Amino acid sequence: MKITKVMKVAEILRKYPEVASVFEKYELRCFGCPMSEPESLEEAAEVHGLDIGKFLKELNSAIKKKKTS
Repeated sequence: MKITKVMKVAEILRKYPEVASVFEKYELRCFGCPMSEPESLEEAAEVHGLDIGKFLKELNSAIKKKKTS
């Protein structure tokens, strides 16, 4: 499976806890935030001024590393 920009932030954090460090790197405090349930990754990136392509690449890299560990 791969993280996509349409996935909800809370869903990503539940399915892939290994991406927490990527969220922390960008100072996204999405853990437990009420907006993480309805907000897509793309919406969160836009609100926080992040490049969605770069953010997705880092998130997917984190889950790939976990799978190969």
